[in-house]
Amino acid sequence: MLRKALRLFSLTFLALAGMHVHAAEQEVSSTTVLNMPTGVSTISHQIYDLHMLIFWVCVVIGIGVFGAMLWAMYFHRKSIGHEAENWHEHLGVELVWTIVPIFILVAMAWPATTTLIEIYDTSDAEIDIRVTGSQWKWQYEYMGEGVQFLSQLASSQDEIYNLDEKGEFYLQEVDNPLVIPVDTKVRFLLSATDVIHSFWVPDFAIKKDAIPGYITETWVEVTETGVYRGSCTELCGQGHAFMPVVFNVVEKDEYEFWLAEKIQEAEAIAALTEQTFTMEELMARGEEAYLTSCALCHQANGQGVPPAFPSLVGSAVVTGPIDAHLEVGVNGVPGTVMQAFGNLLNEVDLAAIMTYQRNAWGNDMGDIVQPIDVYNYKQGQ
Repeated sequence: MLRKALRLFSLTFLALAGMHVHAAEQEVSSTTVLNMPTGVSTISHQIYDLHMLIFWVCVVIGIGVFGAMLWAMYFHRKSIGHEAENWHEHLGVELVWTIVPIFILVAMAWPATTTLIEIYDTSDAEIDIRVTGSQWKWQYEYMGEGVQFLSQLASSQDEIYNLDEKGEFYLQEVDNPLVIPVDTKVRFLLSATDVIHSFWVPDFAIKKDAIPGYITETWVEVTETGVYRGSCTELCGQGHAFMPVVFNVVEKDEYEFWLAEKIQEAEAIAALTEQTFTMEELMARGEEAYLTSCALCHQANGQGVPPAFPSLVGSAVVTGPIDAHLEVGVNGVPGTVMQAFGNLLNEVDLAAIMTYQRNAWGNDMGDIVQPIDVYNYKQGQ
């Protein structure tokens, strides 16, 4: 029995020592690291420090408990003439094993509570970004800047259906990453348009649900530039796996330049609303926007996956009156997975998609939806 106890103690000690060594070696392959990552945000560093503090408290407790057991088993073993004591209670021992754990728990609770309060403290943020989850994409709005855009999966349909070789960041790449500056506190206001989604970036140590009809908050202050990836971690439907989160953390001057470009781009899109496009221009832009925003449900060939995702080929909506088509595109269909795109896509892309749908796959309606038509429809609601 003593040999088994010694073996258990040695294995436990080696495992704990191995975790400490791997924690210090940040360049070790991820397949061999046993400890949790430190992350790249101020809060992730605090969480890691808290984890290591509690870890070493547990190590000390483990050494004390196993040490006392081994000492008693070795120096009071029967083979050297010791006999078991016959006693029922010992007030001093009971006081010690009651009072000491209380002090230990209080000492552990203080840094844990401090870290938890810090996690929920979203005050004094320099940038506010509204994050809206939809099946299956994220919309980002930089509050007070007039900048908003959709961030959608960039992995191609051919990769998804094994018609092409999968890229390095398969299902982890988007067309429009969220850009934030380094060493800046950024607050996220999260909501959703349809079902519950969950905004998760492991390197930032943030994970927050986006709930329809509610605003939840979280924040991050990233300490290192780079590209960081996450995903939706709520089972939000058939396209759950196709809803990545990608951050591009840049220097502050680079962020200011990017934001200025985005503001100019938003102004240009607003100006395009009053422009008249040709059929060829709308079809080209519409195909690109359709493949990005619609193909996941309705398929690239428009055939859909009935009954959940109806076919658009010969559809009564697509080949019917333009106003009925606008109603579905702008406001969605309540009670179905067809969401409202009126606040997700700009007027130019909506007009292009509808024109494409009405004239692709043999529908050949021959009519055109202009951006001003979409704008006027929204205003008339």
